[in-house]
Amino acid sequence: MRTAPTILHLDMDAFFASAEQASKPSLRGKAVVVGGLGPRGVVATASYEARVFGVNSAMPMAQARRLAPNAAYLVPRFGFYRSISEQVMGLLRALSPLVEPLSLDEAFVDLEAGGAAWDAESAQLTGARLRADIRAVTGLTGSVGLAASKMIAKIASERAKPDGLVMIEPGTERTLLGPLSVRTLPGVGPATGDHLRRAGITTVDEIAEAGEDELVRLVGKAHGHALYAMALAHDERPVVAERETKSVSVEDTYDVDIHDRIRVGLEVQRLADRCVRRLRAAGLSGRTIVLKVRRYDFSTLTRSETLRGPTDDPGVVREAAARLLDSVDTTGGVRLLGVGVSGLADYTQEDLFAQAAGEPVLLDEEHTEEEPGEEPAAPVERRWPAGHDVRHAGFGHGWVQGSGLGRVTVRFETPEDVGPGRVRTFRTDDPELEPAEPLPLVTRGAGGLPGAPVPLVAPGFGVPSGESPVLVESSPGVPQAEPPSSDASRNGLTPTAPTPLVATHPDAPSAAYSPSEARRPGDDEGPSDDPDQVSSDPASLPKSWSGRDGGGATSRP
Repeated sequence: MRTAPTILHLDMDAFFASAEQASKPSLRGKAVVVGGLGPRGVVATASYEARVFGVNSAMPMAQARRLAPNAAYLVPRFGFYRSISEQVMGLLRALSPLVEPLSLDEAFVDLEAGGAAWDAESAQLTGARLRADIRAVTGLTGSVGLAASKMIAKIASERAKPDGLVMIEPGTERTLLGPLSVRTLPGVGPATGDHLRRAGITTVDEIAEAGEDELVRLVGKAHGHALYAMALAHDERPVVAERETKSVSVEDTYDVDIHDRIRVGLEVQRLADRCVRRLRAAGLSGRTIVLKVRRYDFSTLTRSETLRGPTDDPGVVREAAARLLDSVDTTGGVRLLGVGVSGLADYTQEDLFAQAAGEPVLLDEEHTEEEPGEEPAAPVERRWPAGHDVRHAGFGHGWVQGSGLGRVTVRFETPEDVGPGRVRTFRTDDPELEPAEPLPLVTRGAGGLPGAPVPLVAPGFGVPSGESPVLVESSPGVPQAEPPSSDASRNGLTPTAPTPLVATHPDAPSAAYSPSEARRPGDDEGPSDDPDQVSSDPASLPKSWSGRDGGGATSRP
């Protein structure tokens, strides 16, 4: 274990939902839920305003609608989130060469490896500077945890949410962990937690008291040893900069079970092409093709076939996936299909191309053959996923607020707007309306921050007398998600005088840091009263219209 809290864990606050709120002035301060909008969709992220109603990530979307019927339900824009994530990860890599991303919005950083921190004071100041830089570059907020190990740093960042910083001094970890639930420890999920609860073990202290032998008896040798070590706050895992990708896969869950065998085969072919596109985008190939089928009764079957060598040829992957499908009975109906490739490599075995029957099909082209004299197919209705960006020749940039019945409703506003924009409704085939790229959340040279962070001290927060306290930092003016039980009030935090952001190494001259300037999103000003607004109802709180592939959101007062 380290003697200084130089491992940093960053977790962006309600990342997808916060990005949507920042880009859409009419949704700031409102409940926003991002995820699949179909009947079998799940919540990817919920804003803090939506969490007040009990909406959480991974919850079925149907349940979220019941809990928060007036929230804005949006289809994810992963390309947009990825671009913001790249900006955040760039800031982390400027601090240290050892950055371990866990997802688009979460990462560990070894501050000591990059010389960004060497003791508690420099680590705290580096964390404060990082939060200011993230706000300046992206306009969003992130929570930071600092500790001597990865496990404790992650627990600290959870305690810092939203928009805060918590530092756990080395030596205080056992006292901090003791009263926490066993579910706090990595690897303890619902099943393991219930198993331990039936044995009378509900807190981390009770895990330590049970002893290593008892844990091995309860949950097995490997898991038992690991649980006992974590309960004692022993975590020697290093921050790993590069984590090897083991597989690439795609899958779809269908709103209605698919019974037609031909349709199932076409879906598998489509998924195989998507999977190969991801392979090629990553510069990889693979030799093991995997098919995943979840049937009507929720039973899940997995089939795989290993080729002679790695390939990224779509024809080869399609044929292998089709062969695997032949061995699966789908007569009862299919609710989920997936195609994956594992055994990855960064080269392609050329002679495998011979395995593909017929002419190769380019992934970026769609080939259709028409019989002579055949009537041309009717044009497919354009889809407008709720929340996605559009541009109109006459009204400029906006986003899809809802669609259905041949109409699409658009709110015309940009991230720089102070209040909600105008709402207009068009035909889905309007030639002047087209999809658009997202606008940046922060314009270069925007306004400044509202002030330096204010450190907070948590007396009695698991810190023995005479030892350094846990430090918590929070920016003024940032709305708390759950005022009645916010993190600060729940932990008994009291503000202290602001600490200047100055980091001085014992062997280096002092250097002051001035927080980066950033423009803060303005408060929502309510629905627009513009007389030209086409919609008959105010649309500041769009409610989702149920429809597949991002059906629209209709306005409710």
